[in-house]
Amino acid sequence: MQTLLKPIEKDLGGFSVGRLLPAAAMRSIGPFVFLDRMGPADFAPGSGIDVRPHPHIGLATVTWLFEGALLHRDSLGFVQRIEPGAVNWMTAGTGIVHSERSDPADRAAGHRLDGMQAWVALPRAAEDIAPSFVHVPADRLPAIDDAGVRLRLVAGDAFGLRSPVPVHSPMFYAEATFRPGARLQLPALHPERGIYLAAGSLEVDGEPLHVRHLAVPVHGRAALLHSPDGCTAMLLGGEPPDGERHLWWNFVASSRERIDAAKERWRAQTMGRVPGETEFIPLPDR
Repeated sequence: MQTLLKPIEKDLGGFSVGRLLPAAAMRSIGPFVFLDRMGPADFAPGSGIDVRPHPHIGLATVTWLFEGALLHRDSLGFVQRIEPGAVNWMTAGTGIVHSERSDPADRAAGHRLDGMQAWVALPRAAEDIAPSFVHVPADRLPAIDDAGVRLRLVAGDAFGLRSPVPVHSPMFYAEATFRPGARLQLPALHPERGIYLAAGSLEVDGEPLHVRHLAVPVHGRAALLHSPDGCTAMLLGGEPPDGERHLWWNFVASSRERIDAAKERWRAQTMGRVPGETEFIPLPDR
């Protein structure tokens, strides 16, 4: 493998995430500019996730769960529960506000949460589009099961499949479940690719990949993936952003001026509100 990215553990107030992107060695992979592993975390009855309303610009967020559920609410009025195998794809465009919380029923019973949170940078031509939200249920995602590997395509194009999720640049995002001894060749059709090992054992071109780490294969060359004992992995990548992208807090943009304008809109609370919610995350000092 060309590059190995190790997770940086971050405590989000009783809930731990392992951050893979952005990293010092690599700021992005294709259009993916942010990648977190959420959990796994066990919540006792009465406790859960409470990510208060906060804003985004210039990106699309995608939530993918291995276990548990989350309840999404946004300033467009969408209220959507997401469970494993389904996709919540939120395109911020000029600006959107959303919250992510544990569903009240899950909170009351106690629950476990485990999944991935990713941000995909929008190309310059799409930075000023209107915000939108799409939920795609599990039975609408294309999948194949071949030679001991089950692939589910979350977004984009790969392995002869195309996801119904509306993307704005060439990319792919897939979950791969390997049975013991299975092999898969990851082609070099996309200029940048990443392989994240969520659980189990996986070798990339003969080199072991540690759990919760992200491998970046050699550019322009197919990578051979082999799982001695079975595993779950996320495969991602695509065309890199068309120019530099600035990341500040929850904002992604092609210029610092766009970031500064978004800061002022959030300070003035003119970016929108999540219906039924009055609290929000204030703009950080830095």
